[in-house]
Amino acid sequence: MQVLQVQLEVGADPAEVGRARRWARSRLAGSGMDDDSLAETLVLLISELVTNAVVHTGCPAVLRMLFGSAESAGTVRVEVADTSCRPPRPRHAEGEDTGGRGLELVDGLADRWGWQPEGAGKRIWCEIDRGVPVQPPAVLGERSGSRGEQPGALGGARL
Repeated sequence: MQVLQVQLEVGADPAEVGRARRWARSRLAGSGMDDDSLAETLVLLISELVTNAVVHTGCPAVLRMLFGSAESAGTVRVEVADTSCRPPRPRHAEGEDTGGRGLELVDGLADRWGWQPEGAGKRIWCEIDRGVPVQPPAVLGERSGSRGEQPGALGGARL
């Protein structure tokens, strides 16, 4: 299977998150991905990971997407690398909190996710298996799988 990797450098400005979403939508459409639900889930995951990198580290980041051809089933991987050595810190939002849901969304929507050190910084990643129905956010926590249990993940902790 041929894998296509595309990447975007993202500045340390929260306005860059919108640019990353637009870029991701155009790359996903150009990849021949015809599953709108999968594409929108990937854009949401990208938005959350880029937001975490830009807002919580104040550092520039690099967004990468890796996926196979439209004819092949397989895994779509999203990676965001930044120059902060601080590991991602899961939080749990309460009630009307305006933050603290990002990694919880990633955990609920991705099939797998984790992070690892990279140079002086880190890379956080998530994967979705193509051809597997994506559960809507309303059923977070009801899906089983290996999310957050990969080596380098956040201690295998459920969010």
